Amino acid sequence: MNNVTFLHPEFFWLFLALPLAIVWYWFKRNKLNATLKISSTETFKNGTFLSKLYPFLFVLRLLALSSIIVALARPRSVDVSAKSRVTKGIDIVMTIDVSGSMLARDLKPNRLEALKRVASTFIQDRINDRIGLVVYAGESYTRTPVTSDKEMVLQSLKTIEYDDSILADGTGIGVGLATAINRLKDSKAKSRIVILLTDGVNNAGTIDPRMAADIAKEYGIKVYTIGIGTNGNAPFPYAKDPRTGQFLFRNMPVEIDEALMKEIAKTTEGKYFRATTNKKLEEIYNEINKLETTEIQEQKYFNYDEKFKPFVGLALLLLALELLLKNTVFRGFL
Repeated sequence: MNNVTFLHPEFFWLFLALPLAIVWYWFKRNKLNATLKISSTETFKNGTFLSKLYPFLFVLRLLALSSIIVALARPRSVDVSAKSRVTKGIDIVMTIDVSGSMLARDLKPNRLEALKRVASTFIQDRINDRIGLVVYAGESYTRTPVTSDKEMVLQSLKTIEYDDSILADGTGIGVGLATAINRLKDSKAKSRIVILLTDGVNNAGTIDPRMAADIAKEYGIKVYTIGIGTNGNAPFPYAKDPRTGQFLFRNMPVEIDEALMKEIAKTTEGKYFRATTNKKLEEIYNEINKLETTEIQEQKYFNYDEKFKPFVGLALLLLALELLLKNTVFRGFL
């Protein structure tokens, strides 16, 4: 009877009637059988074996009634299975600036590593959405196409690093946004999102960022823009040590074209954020995560296994046994 529930447990109140039936039987037991008047009962003083077993018939009836009560309560076990279906998914392209300035150490350990940590959590939270990665500096390329394979996206994100041998240095916001739009323009998703992050001003590329924003608007693609970097000065890499090959740093002014980023967000009905610290960057991605929710439909299937039939069978068996004994073994019992 593990994991058994009762559809009509109110029928268990009928068990309160059983003690009343026992009391009634106790006081009426001598009137339930035929009587015979004789001059002496000495012969029946010690009674017979059948006379001692006769109350067993009443016990059978009580057990039968108990089984009927349990059957009326409808015992059953239930197996619940749930299936979730994403009814309105979201396609997201994370467009990441990988120019040399992303190695600045105003965020710890640097801007790029801080972003990768926060973006990794964001990706893991978007369980039911498809995500792609675009990286850009002076040029741009698709690092991961829009996919539901989160492990592939996370692995690709993990291995992103600054490499001036792959992309020309600089900040081509327009080409980065255009590449992201190209990955989303044919998507059939309910919502299409670009998260565009930069730490500088547009100084490279062949596509005007405003033109790219207008194209995004035409395709119904919303762009959330993030400017990353502290206010004031920050330690930027400016050269490599010829002996160790390590970057050398010096304090330089932080320049982010916030007016442009706000304009891109406004054009596409998105929102602009400024991440000045690791904590602020984390809060921004959490807010975007809440702003763009995916509608999920869950269907539950209940498979009931009715358990009342054995109790009905037991009740019928007990009543049949009582009737059989009453008309055979106890037929001539006085």
